Amino acid sequence: MRIGIDLGGTKIEVIALADDGSELFRKRIATPRHDYDQTVQAICSLVHDAEAATGERGSVGVGIPGTLSPFTGRVKNANSVWLNGQPLDKDLADALGRPVRIANDANCLAVSEATDGAGAGAKVVFAVIIGTGCGSGVAIQGQVHAGGNGIAGEFGHNPLPWIDEEEWAYQQATPCYCGQRGCIETFVSGTGFAQSYRFVTGMERSGAEIMALVAQGDAEATKAIKRYERRLAKSLAHVVNLLDPDVIVLGGGMSNVERLYSHVPALMREYVFGGECDTPVRKAVHGDSSGVRGAAWLWQRGEQ
Repeated sequence: MRIGIDLGGTKIEVIALADDGSELFRKRIATPRHDYDQTVQAICSLVHDAEAATGERGSVGVGIPGTLSPFTGRVKNANSVWLNGQPLDKDLADALGRPVRIANDANCLAVSEATDGAGAGAKVVFAVIIGTGCGSGVAIQGQVHAGGNGIAGEFGHNPLPWIDEEEWAYQQATPCYCGQRGCIETFVSGTGFAQSYRFVTGMERSGAEIMALVAQGDAEATKAIKRYERRLAKSLAHVVNLLDPDVIVLGGGMSNVERLYSHVPALMREYVFGGECDTPVRKAVHGDSSGVRGAAWLWQRGEQ
């Protein structure tokens, strides 16, 4: 049995998977925000709950909104800031009495979809979370490719490529939380979609409200989603030029905008070197469950 933990800023979710990937147990609790020790205890409690419910002992994988530094062995880049600087895998291993594997939540999405989702059977899967923020990760042969610095695939804090005058003005007015300007996250996250609409129109709308206006044929909302599609296409074309993955998988709230899957691939060809690109862009099969399932699959078949 494999146990996966999705450690988010507001909730912690556990899942237990059988060898065939079928779900045996699932539970969600609130995250003890700003309390590291309580967070560790909460994760351990969920693992014990899963094992009590199934009567089995499982391997444990954890997806986090950050990564483990290969230099210090401690968490870095987590927006759940109380995790930063902590040896989370060691502390969990000590508390649970077994090894624990940790990966960035976007890498968990990539592993999940490479194992039995939209990228099943593909050698290289690039996965993007386009929700409140924008995270991304790489799975090769179904396993996380984190890289020497632990940040492989993290394209959200690279600059948007091939920017136009409007994008230049927007990036000057909209700095990223990381301290830079022009980050892809500020353009293609769900937050960025809404911020860009406000920048152009002066009106405050959520992403869902903008898409409702698109469905009604509203001119400004339609322009907004077309701008978004081109920006996402440019961002993904940049990935194709660098990595040329076999499949690109989208998760997060904006991944539910169905028109992306017909419009974005065609736009990507305008920016991919040579003008040829048939890289499929697919919606995550497991949706919001991909992160926690991917955490469980950090332990591959035959490794337990």
